[in-house]
Amino acid sequence: MKSAENIWLLFFLIWSLPVFMYRSTFRKEVYRTRSWFINIKPLFTKELKALFGNLYPYDKTYLRKRNLYRFYLLIYLVLFGGYISNANTTKNALEIKKGDQIPTIVLPDQNGNLYDLKKETTGRNVVLYFYPKDDSPGCTKEACSFRDQYEDFLDFNAVVIGISGQSVKSHKKFAEKYHLNYILLSDDGNKIRKQMGVPTDFFGLLPGRVTYIIDKNGKIIDAFSSQTEIKQHIENAIKILKNIK
Repeated sequence: MKSAENIWLLFFLIWSLPVFMYRSTFRKEVYRTRSWFINIKPLFTKELKALFGNLYPYDKTYLRKRNLYRFYLLIYLVLFGGYISNANTTKNALEIKKGDQIPTIVLPDQNGNLYDLKKETTGRNVVLYFYPKDDSPGCTKEACSFRDQYEDFLDFNAVVIGISGQSVKSHKKFAEKYHLNYILLSDDGNKIRKQMGVPTDFFGLLPGRVTYIIDKNGKIIDAFSSQTEIKQHIENAIKILKNIK
């Protein structure tokens, strides 16, 4: 599955080159210029009319370039659709869902000590949240929100654990800067993230933000995914824990 996704992505990226070339040629024809700088000017209305309409009906050069650009753009969209379809198939095939058992997770924490999730949280609920990057605005807001409501999670016999791909050193600096009162795990190479099928955002460029609620038996009872609804991660976790207290 993953190889098919990579092939579609490769074709998509390769096809971007002729698409950009034909778009450049087309824009020059539409705006009646030979200057390359037309490609970076924020002009779109006339270009769209020329692409989907018939701006110069008697200009054979314009018509030929428009049709070529349409063809290359159509193939480009087909390749993009193929990549997205395969990416979703791969994600769905890997993703750990509600009712599944949490895999073995043994990673170094922010102090460099190996942390065995199963052993360290025996008999307790776990809020395991994956975040993109230490000290980024959204991740800082999320981390501090978990910190501020840490006592609430203790009331539900729950352990809060953050996990991302940054180093132990980065995690320690992040935890000390914001006085985080819970464990941060360093998932070097994003191995656990991939094993659990945590999705990515923005065409794979940004690691996903997902919070898993795990019961005392190591079973996932909820998974909330959102890159932008930061507060919802904390609110949803508390809501779920209330029902399993």
